[in-house]
Amino acid sequence: MILTPRALKKSINFQYQAQYSVSHEPTFLEKEIWLVLHGYGQLAEFFLRKFQGFDSDDTLIVAPEGTNYGYLNGFSGRVGANWMTRHEREIAIQNNHIYLDLLMESLRSQYKETPKVNVLGFSQGAATATRWASRWAGEVSKLVLWAGGFAQDMVLEDACEKFSYTKITLVLGDRDEFVTPESVETQEELIEKLGKAVKKLTFSGGHEIDIEMLSVIFDSSD
Repeated sequence: MILTPRALKKSINFQYQAQYSVSHEPTFLEKEIWLVLHGYGQLAEFFLRKFQGFDSDDTLIVAPEGTNYGYLNGFSGRVGANWMTRHEREIAIQNNHIYLDLLMESLRSQYKETPKVNVLGFSQGAATATRWASRWAGEVSKLVLWAGGFAQDMVLEDACEKFSYTKITLVLGDRDEFVTPESVETQEELIEKLGKAVKKLTFSGGHEIDIEMLSVIFDSSD
């Protein structure tokens, strides 16, 4: 009889270095922080460029970078980051939470007056944003989900409590090739379960950040 050896999968914790980009060198006098999470296959440095026109002395924009990397085409050329794949998905989610917790703790601890925190997630970054923000210890003033939506595996009980006073906005392009009637219906069901008023905005375009619509988001006082 031939015995097939068993593979025993183990895990180990170790210190890991992650990257993020900021709109300017923090003075720690800013009134608000925008945490912006990129989509699949993007890099924080380039994603942040979409937001540079909204940088100011009062506003610090922080773009963390997903810690999973891969070539976008074949085995060479441009590299993109993502927040997770289906492989070891739960571990990636937990690592994202630890990473974003530490990043925000590191920044906010240097302020004498704690700034407001707003979160914007684009595409895959939208689901990552909702998972993290719904269980983060801090308060989120505004949550913007752009070309994406609430994670289906988000803990609704946590989200209902956490987003009680959060102003939530969903933004979609009217020609977004990744938006389907089924995905819209799923989001509508999640919003209904949240029991939360959600502002919905549409712009003329596809799966992209639209600067004019971004101006509406950043200039809005509500």
